[in-house]
Amino acid sequence: MEHLDVAIVGAGLSGIGAGHYIQDKCPWATFAIFEARDTMGGTWDLFRYPGIRSDSDMYTLGYRFRPWTSDKVIADGASILGYIEDTATESGLDDKIRFRHRIVRAEWSSADARWLVTVQRGDIGASEQFTCSFLFACTGYYRYDQGYLPDFPDMDRFQGTLVHPQAWPEALDVSGKRVVVIGSGSTAITLVPALAENAGHVVMLQRSPTYVAAVPGTNPVARLLRRILPRRLAGGAIRWFHALFTQGFYQVSQRRPELVKRILRSGLRRELPPGYDIATHFTPRYNPWDERFCIAPDGDLFAAIREGRASVVTDRIERFTPTGIRLESGGELEADVIVTATGLQLQFFGGAQITVDGEDVDLPGRMAYKGMMLEGVPNFAMSVGYTNASWTLKCDLTCDYVCRLLNHMRAAGWRQCTPVNTDDSVVRSPLLGLHSGYIQRSAHLFPKQGSKFPWQVHQSYLRDYRALKLHNVEDDAMVFSNPPAVATPEQRHRQTLAAPARS
Repeated sequence: MEHLDVAIVGAGLSGIGAGHYIQDKCPWATFAIFEARDTMGGTWDLFRYPGIRSDSDMYTLGYRFRPWTSDKVIADGASILGYIEDTATESGLDDKIRFRHRIVRAEWSSADARWLVTVQRGDIGASEQFTCSFLFACTGYYRYDQGYLPDFPDMDRFQGTLVHPQAWPEALDVSGKRVVVIGSGSTAITLVPALAENAGHVVMLQRSPTYVAAVPGTNPVARLLRRILPRRLAGGAIRWFHALFTQGFYQVSQRRPELVKRILRSGLRRELPPGYDIATHFTPRYNPWDERFCIAPDGDLFAAIREGRASVVTDRIERFTPTGIRLESGGELEADVIVTATGLQLQFFGGAQITVDGEDVDLPGRMAYKGMMLEGVPNFAMSVGYTNASWTLKCDLTCDYVCRLLNHMRAAGWRQCTPVNTDDSVVRSPLLGLHSGYIQRSAHLFPKQGSKFPWQVHQSYLRDYRALKLHNVEDDAMVFSNPPAVATPEQRHRQTLAAPARS
């Protein structure tokens, strides 16, 4: 049976980053990247709906080891996918990816100090197994095969085209058609201006508003830093500038929400037509950053509204009709195409089962160590990004920490590292702190965070930089060990048969 030092699960943004770090910082390690689909890119290959783009700036969404060099702050999906593919090719990681290999089960054995991993191979239609010393989950937390769709009454009566963004039909043409986009999150904010370029008219139907702000498509600060700094320093400087700015805005939003609301309303008044009902359509009931913040590059959403190509309706759906949607207020929206941008479903580790020494791991009963390992689960790490900043900021820190951990174990001769909580005063709470619907629907299925370090998830790049980059990998919660080998039942049976009989 094949054995690897490290098995990386997922060939998306996180998995390619993890592969680079393992290859660069742990050159002694044998590793492979296992991808369930037949292409790399993860989210940026799967999602093909019109206008798909990043909702974080590319200077922090890009890798620290390969800075984003374009002037575009917010990039389209195709550009991000190309960036991931180019990174894999330049690093030689494309040869390390095993496509159509879906991890379905991982069983840790302390006796063997290794994982027994079962993989379903889509290329041959059969299962096979391999072992590894360390398992690194880079699958994100989205369920890729299915989005979230509420059970709206009479959906089957609608005679037009009904589509979910996660399964966008390549041949769909909305030219001249009446389109209704249900939702107010980042997907809807992206879709509306993109569809409005060719559609007859696009309505964004939302149950409640979301915070949306216009941001410049290019950043003059990035251009300035590139002009005055050497190339080897400019990428890092731009990355730190954006990381600190994002964290600063988040902190001000949490501490001075009324101030941020006033600033956002002032921006909306500049972007929207005079007299527009901002209170109804763009004033949420919650404070900024209690849910994910949405951006409109160069104000594209607001431009579509100003020009009459798009509009916003804030109401609830009573039922679908053959020609559109009946609203609770009594009105009806006629549509040729209805897009259900109603959210995502979350899934931990791609839905694979995890066991430790024969016991199933109860994920909701475990806490996350430094936001990247699991309490009581040896030699396992996961890449989970920020909810209030770029995903890759945390991914880079996690990958670097995993490499330091692996090198430490190798140098000290340890076979097993296990986060263990011995503090009974630690209070558990949901892992992801946002109140967004897609997170709340699945919070009960995910591990928890704790009220104290190292179990607390800060959603802060600066605090995580200190904890993951500057601190030693040894602490009171991390137990390094070399558990003695335990005989299997079959081995014990053979030993009994071989033992001399007692008189």
